[in-house]
Amino acid sequence: MQSSGLRVEVPLDARAGGAGPADAGMLYIDGVQTTVPTNAPYVADSPFALRSEDDGSWGVYRDGERLAGAALAPRPKYYDLTTADGIPYHQIALLHLDSMASTVLQTCAYWGNDDQCQFCGIGVTLAAGRTIAKKTPAMLAEVAVAARDLDGAVDATLTTGSTATPDRGAMYVGRCGEAVKQAAGLPVQVQFEPPADLDVIDRVADMGIDSVGIHVETFDPAVLARVAPGKARWGIEAYFSAWERAVKAFGSGQVSTYVILGMGEDEQTTIDGCKRAIDMGVYPFIVPLRPVPGSLMEDLLPPPREAVEAVYRKVVPYLAKKGMSSAGVAAGCARCQACSGIGAFERMDGGISDGRRSLPLFADR
Repeated sequence: MQSSGLRVEVPLDARAGGAGPADAGMLYIDGVQTTVPTNAPYVADSPFALRSEDDGSWGVYRDGERLAGAALAPRPKYYDLTTADGIPYHQIALLHLDSMASTVLQTCAYWGNDDQCQFCGIGVTLAAGRTIAKKTPAMLAEVAVAARDLDGAVDATLTTGSTATPDRGAMYVGRCGEAVKQAAGLPVQVQFEPPADLDVIDRVADMGIDSVGIHVETFDPAVLARVAPGKARWGIEAYFSAWERAVKAFGSGQVSTYVILGMGEDEQTTIDGCKRAIDMGVYPFIVPLRPVPGSLMEDLLPPPREAVEAVYRKVVPYLAKKGMSSAGVAAGCARCQACSGIGAFERMDGGISDGRRSLPLFADR
């Protein structure tokens, strides 16, 4: 479904834009938290559909055959609240299943110019009026307490558009995370680009942040130069340098990077890059491309399931060999796992056992 999408016959809470791979319809499939594409035009051709059943529940069907039960993610209760100056809480932070998430600066130095990341939809959400441009630490702390108390949020994931400053926005998102941590006590991940001065990473760690995401997006330098020229300007080696410092500051397994598949990358280069990152203590969070409506990649298709699975099956055993897994990640996307299939492969065949359910894996008939 993460490659083909899910046709929905009922209203489904979904994230339509955002600072990264999105188009995320949120639901539980046999109790497993999952996000799948629901909004893009290609989803109309998906063999998978979410349908209502006679007893009032829901099911996932493929070509008319029932595959699994499903439950829709409920509308968060805190979405009905506003700040004292009238800003709706849902414009400050969203609930991604069990994680409160926010792009603290909804503007980016790369947006709207030749450096724009082709997969990103950060400006789409802002232009549609679904969010505000800048969330303050106080706002985020207030919403985090409500998300925890009213809707059971278990962590906070905070990202930011890149700023035209040497720290790339790391210090601001760090201060936001610090405020959330102090107010709500939730584990917090913050995400930012490699800062020019790597000492910034230590200062973010000193704020009490639990984990960090520094996202290279792809290990293929030619692809990075094409799809994210602003990021490519720093070079892939800058990410390895930043990860090395971050692992020292946050610990092995508490540093992660998005690795997006389906942008024309070389498979072996991707696998080799993931293994090099793992050797450093970095968790590669591998996801299929989700072409965001309104982004520069909106007309593309996600990679086929077979291509994504081929990478999972090479990287997951290496994670296990090195003693690393999503079960050890304190907060953030790699902890949640809903946007990737890598967690299912980690839990198969007697793999990690952390009390979380995983969907069974089936070969095509």
